Amino acid sequence: IKKQGQHGQAFAYKTANTDALGQVIHRVTGQSVAQLLSSRIWSKIGAEQDSYFQIDSTGAPFAGGGLNTGLRDLARFGELIRNDGELNGQQIIAKAVVQEIKRGGDSKLFAKSSYNKYKQFNGWSYHNMWWHTHNNHSAFAARGVYGQTIYIDPKADMVIARYASHPRSGNVANDPTSLPAYQALAEYLLTL
Repeated sequence: IKKQGQHGQAFAYKTANTDALGQVIHRVTGQSVAQLLSSRIWSKIGAEQDSYFQIDSTGAPFAGGGLNTGLRDLARFGELIRNDGELNGQQIIAKAVVQEIKRGGDSKLFAKSSYNKYKQFNGWSYHNMWWHTHNNHSAFAARGVYGQTIYIDPKADMVIARYASHPRSGNVANDPTSLPAYQALAEYLLTL
């Protein structure tokens, strides 16, 4: 991957950055992303199934997009984040860490990105591996390349876990229908 633009000038998502973060985590802790996820989170959320990472040619977990989970377990992880890292009275992820995730990023830098051509991203940001709508519900999401999503709407107390396999890579192919559907479901839940 070649450098594009100046650091800090505009948002640009690069999967390689997430994979590099996984390698940094391994070097700092001596454990792979898979080992840390298992011991610190997955084993504590009541997961129904084991999860696994795809590995690269060196045997390292592909942190940039190789996580495979059961759908209900992915929803459990989303619920953990929605509840500030707490589950059944146990603080699994530090509350301050989750609140920092929920804060979101700089919408002005995001607006300078290539995403500005898509109206559904007006006002959005990206921060700590999460996409933020900055809508009136403060909804945010973890997103995968073919439409996989954890969508969290704090106001509606809603977590959506979605698997998808859209034939085109990049979420912008299904965002025009998915994002309004998530918002509509949240609005409906608030009427109950």
